[in-house]
Order: sequence, then structure tokens, then C-alpha cells
Amino acid sequence: MPDKTGLISLGVFIVIVAVSILVYSFELITMLEIFPLMVGFYGCWMIILAGMRYKNPSSYARGPLSTFAWGLLLAVTGFSVIASWRVGLNLLYVVAAVLLVIGILVIAVAVERKT
Repeated sequence: MPDKTGLISLGVFIVIVAVSILVYSFELITMLEIFPLMVGFYGCWMIILAGMRYKNPSSYARGPLSTFAWGLLLAVTGFSVIASWRVGLNLLYVVAAVLLVIGILVIAVAVERKT
């Protein structure tokens, strides 16, 4: 059976774009926050996709840990940008949050490879 995650991901992306536009139309976010919101939501989707790949691994596809790592980085980056703009934090908060996630992921990969 062919892998349908590409088609599912396209559908999820279209839903994310629609939800982001709806959130903007209700004036809950500004025009500048639409893209970080889409990045954050797509990161959440990639985390879900990693769980799906862990359950049904494919021999030539990206591994579930790699997909999870990219999803976590996207989610943290997108939502941190919105939080820094909303709360008025310095953009160094985003850099610190992303570096923290990268550090945790490096430790997780090192522990996984050791066992």
C-alpha cells in the first residue's frame, strides 16, 4: 500500500492556512503573526506525523525522531515568535528557546544511539 502521508500533510497544510486566516479575520492576531502561527501549527502536525511514522516506519523515509525534532523546532519557533511579539519580549527569547530545544534533542539522540 502506498504511503499517503504526503497527501494527508497537504490537506493539513491547507487546513492550517485556512485556520490562520480565520484567526486573523476574527482579529485575534495581526497580519505579521499569520506566518509564525502557520509554522507553529505545522510543527505540531509534524510531531503527530512522527508518531504515525513510529507506528508504521518506512525504510526510505525520514525517521520518526528526526520528524519529531523538526516538528518541535518549528512549533517552538513559531509560537515563541508570537509570544515575544505579544508580550513584548526580546527576540533573543526565541533564540534561547530554540537553542534549549536543540540541546534537549541532541541529548535525546545521544541517549538513543547509546542504547
